[in-house]
Amino acid sequence: MIQLTATPVSALVDEPVHIQATGLTPFQMVSFQASLEDESGNMFYSQAHYRANEFGEVDLKHAASLGGDYMGVHPMGLFWSLKPEKLLTRLLKKDVMNKPFQVQLKLYDLELIVNNKAASAPKASLTLERWYVAPGVTRIQVREGRLRGALFLPPGKGRFPGVIDLFGGLGGLLEFRASLLASRGFASLALAYFNYEDLPAKPEITDLEYFEEAANFLLRHPKVFGPGVGVVSVCQGVQIGLSMAVNLKQVTATVLINGTNFPFGIPQVYRGKIYQPFPYSAQLISTSALGLLELYRIYETTEVGASQYLFPVEEAQGHFLFIVGEGDKVINSKAHAEQAIGQLRRHGKNNWTLLSYPGAGHLIEPPYSPLCCASMTRDLKLHWGGEVIPHAAAQEHSWKEIQRFLRKHLIPDMTSPL
Repeated sequence: MIQLTATPVSALVDEPVHIQATGLTPFQMVSFQASLEDESGNMFYSQAHYRANEFGEVDLKHAASLGGDYMGVHPMGLFWSLKPEKLLTRLLKKDVMNKPFQVQLKLYDLELIVNNKAASAPKASLTLERWYVAPGVTRIQVREGRLRGALFLPPGKGRFPGVIDLFGGLGGLLEFRASLLASRGFASLALAYFNYEDLPAKPEITDLEYFEEAANFLLRHPKVFGPGVGVVSVCQGVQIGLSMAVNLKQVTATVLINGTNFPFGIPQVYRGKIYQPFPYSAQLISTSALGLLELYRIYETTEVGASQYLFPVEEAQGHFLFIVGEGDKVINSKAHAEQAIGQLRRHGKNNWTLLSYPGAGHLIEPPYSPLCCASMTRDLKLHWGGEVIPHAAAQEHSWKEIQRFLRKHLIPDMTSPL
């Protein structure tokens, strides 16, 4: 009897799943197919083809895919190779508390697959649950003063290391990373800063005092460790995270994922100081062969006069973790990270770590998330970049390093077991 098993059937999205098929004919060729429907009804699909061993078994932990959406031994390949049916669609979890993503896994005889479509019913199937929040994590809506966001607290009495989570140009409130961080033991504040509730849709300045209020809000919470907080930031959020590290003594550990070492778009203001945005060169916007916009060349930070726009990173008292996808087509993040590190070195600082991933794109997310190499953002077809397999490896490695870094610098005398 053919059986398809997955262990565990229900798990956090950053946890691996062990998938096996048994009861097959020795050396039979089969196709594993995965599908997922997001909260907007968009479908995502993946498939991989395997040959059973002499015992009629396929164990994805050890067997190599011979075709489909990836090749080689990749136990979680069916998850990170999911592709949208509708092009330029990004998989984003919105309701993290109440519903998991459900992944439908089906097993077919490969001989009955015609033009990538099954000509008969699957030999076996099952449904997996992929959660963004662990049991016992609580979510508290934040509307304190002008602060807007969601605070996620791990189960237990605490106290816990506190982290502010900042996303980029999408605006609104994205919670999936903060809820996962809380599931891993961090008191995590998913902080909105524009285009959410009564926050301005298109702010004219970035007021750093807003983010100072967020740090103080987190530190006042009885379940949060002091004396410092961490920041996890990506894309547009990086310019804020970096500025927080420079200006706020409360920030002692800052994760910077694919961003700049200067403000862009609008000025930053903090207690009378004004950081002017770096001027961009519109003529350096390029278009890929598929008609996707590539913005990674628009800031030429090596030009004469560029240094006046760069953040004085050497003034930061905390620690930095720079995470870079070398295949980023939106921001030349490797060059910007290396420039910031150069500044730190010239001032005798060694308070930084650089993780640079060849083949990884802009949207480095928690492990096993599908690569989004392009999507519609603000009515623009943006090329985020990245290659499927190296991007997946970067996500898996960086997620562990982010947690290790935050624990090391936010928990006194903490040596992380990760």
